[in-house]
Order: sequence, then structure tokens, then C-alpha cells
Amino acid sequence: MVISKATQDFVPIKEIRDGIVILKDESMRAILMVSSVNFALKSPDEQQAIIFQFQNFLNSLDFSTQISIQSRELDIRPYLATLEERYKNELGDLMKIQIKEYIQFIKKFVEQTSIMTKTFFVVIPFTPTIINLQTNPLEKITNRQQNGGVSKNKLQNFEENRTQLEQRVGSVSQGLTRCGIRSIQLGTEEIVELFYKIFNPGDMEKPIIPQ
Repeated sequence: MVISKATQDFVPIKEIRDGIVILKDESMRAILMVSSVNFALKSPDEQQAIIFQFQNFLNSLDFSTQISIQSRELDIRPYLATLEERYKNELGDLMKIQIKEYIQFIKKFVEQTSIMTKTFFVVIPFTPTIINLQTNPLEKITNRQQNGGVSKNKLQNFEENRTQLEQRVGSVSQGLTRCGIRSIQLGTEEIVELFYKIFNPGDMEKPIIPQ
């Protein structure tokens, strides 16, 4: 007999809270969206400087990081819809002709060429140390009652672990800045959208815009 499993059983994510991904093994992840550098357009001296700074950045880390690159076909339809709206509202005949020709050019170009968009992420991990301590049963009940059923110690541990993870995030962000790379940490909504797109690649593409 084949026993079917829900999709959630194959996803290692337990919850996403306050911009932090908590996995089922209680380890935590923060995600930075980072900009790119057009290395080929830099002068030889600038290229060497970037390589040197990036090398120093990697050597300064005492924890692992993951660099993720998403390459997807760009959905050009919103841009074409904007042009169509501009065409309808344009009063000048010459401008209307130019807009219409430009729309036809874009459509033909997209049909012949796949326009790809790349998004870069840096995933920063933190695995808290789990220590099993003897706790008075009465104290456990009191903590749950005071925190709406959530253990006070659990909330405190989450805040402490998040502080240590944010220190790592700050270290990575500063190192990337020295390399000329901008970064911003994704919030809860952006992370949910990111993973939704990963597990639903057939859906329409929307850029992830950090708040």
C-alpha cells in the first residue's frame, strides 16, 4: 500500500518568524538579497581590489554561508501593458506611431530571445546549542500560562539566538559592502514569497521587493 505524504513533509522549514527561517532541526537561517558587480567592465586594478577584498571577506568568516543565484525568464508582460496604456493616452499621432512600433519591436525581440533575470542571495546559518535542563513542572505550567501557551524559556532562547544570528548578518553585510556589493535582509513576507516561487516555478514571476 502506497502512503502519500503532504508536500510540507518534504520541506525542511518549520516556521518563518520575524524574518528568520527556522528549520525542523531548530537551526536558523537569515537571507540577504545582494546586488551584483559587473566584474568584466572594471579596470585590472579594480578587479584585483575586488578579488582582494572578497578574499579578506571569506577569510574573516568563522561560519559557513551559502550563495544562491536564481536565474529565471523575465516576464515582460507588465512592461508591455504599461506601453499599451501609454499608447491609448497619447494624443500626438507621431508619438503614437513610435510607441506602437516600439511595442512590436519588443514583442518580436522577446519571441526570438530569452531575457533572463538573475537574483543573488546569501544565506547565513546559525545552529543553537540545545541543552536539556531539568525544569520544575510547576514552572513550565506558569510560563505557558503567562505567554499564551508558549514557553517563556523558548521565547527567550529565540531572542538570544536571533541576536547571535543578526551579529553574523552584520558581519556578512559589512564584508560585502567592502567589496562594493549592497545587501538587504529579507523580511518574513519576502522570504515566504521567495520559497513560494522556489516550490512553484510555474507561477507568474514577480520581483521580490524588500520593504
